[in-house]
Amino acid sequence: MAPVLISPPNVGHIDDVQELTKTKSTTIPERFVRDATERPELSAAKTTTPSHSNDMPIIDFSKFLNGNTEDFQVEILKLASACREWGFLQVKNHMVDQKLLDSIEEISKDFFMLPLEEKKKYPMAPGTVQGYGQAFVFSEDQKLDWCNMFALAIEPHWMRNPNLWPNRPERFSETLDEYSREVRNLCQKILEFIALGLELKEAAFSEMFGEAVQAVRMNYYPPCSRPELVMGLSPHSDGSAITVLQQAKGSPVGLQVFRDRTWIPVQPIPNAFVINIGDTIEVLTNGKYKSVEHRAVANEEKDRLTIVTFYAPSYEVELGPMPEFVSEENPSKYRRYNHGEYSKHYTTNKLQGKRTLDFAMIQSDENPNYK
Repeated sequence: MAPVLISPPNVGHIDDVQELTKTKSTTIPERFVRDATERPELSAAKTTTPSHSNDMPIIDFSKFLNGNTEDFQVEILKLASACREWGFLQVKNHMVDQKLLDSIEEISKDFFMLPLEEKKKYPMAPGTVQGYGQAFVFSEDQKLDWCNMFALAIEPHWMRNPNLWPNRPERFSETLDEYSREVRNLCQKILEFIALGLELKEAAFSEMFGEAVQAVRMNYYPPCSRPELVMGLSPHSDGSAITVLQQAKGSPVGLQVFRDRTWIPVQPIPNAFVINIGDTIEVLTNGKYKSVEHRAVANEEKDRLTIVTFYAPSYEVELGPMPEFVSEENPSKYRRYNHGEYSKHYTTNKLQGKRTLDFAMIQSDENPNYK
């Protein structure tokens, strides 16, 4: 499917948050100041020792590979429970080389530390989600996130824009390519194990997805003198099948997951990935596994860096609830749709919780998920 061209929205001037922090001003530009109802609680914005995130399930990936049948079955059940009850999990012993994790962190940080004029050579055009800048901005009066982003399409290759792949820092492209191959393999294996936990055949998702779409987004959150007034990244669910997050070492708590009507801060365990279910899996399982709203908050003293990989079906694929999850007692909650059309819908709307999933919802009095 060829990219759909849309008229760029008028988004007005967007301040670069890294440049704002250099002024050491305690005054936050009005466009970043959230309405009172949208502001994170001060304690949540500043916390460094979350108490609730310890409950987030931790999956030991090595137990899928060690040849012990009992270990394998136990971990499959843990994974299924994590997807059903949380929609978020952490994966340790994932087999991605530690040196590669260190390298991707280093080149990502080095890119964000380049002079602004250098980063502006790779601009994220309004209405698109590749390049450097802020995504999901569609109007002049829209509140902005306290975050700089650098996003690139990885697979399939035709989606790449070579003009947006930077020459600096050195070995950026080679490192990102190697990292993305390893994470893609991890995504494929995790989806196989998710399928088994759903009592599907192992290749159920890979056969359905075709040539899967993969993208990476590096998020840099500078310190903010008034973190209680801003949002690092607006609340949203992901349009992907699964999302893989790596948080750079030394970064403060920033990710928060909406669970039991509360924003729970998440501290990634060292050298692990945080993985979450996206809208695509929610639709395919007819709501058995749900995508979960999450956001990022800023920190007063420390910057935060994350590298996020999105893994999703081909844009050519038609999706809808799988027959295994539809019955007379549990009718379809979502219509069938083309994934390319959903992706266009997702990337051309601002982040607003789970509102983008309305695209797929069947409006019905019997569907409690529809709002």
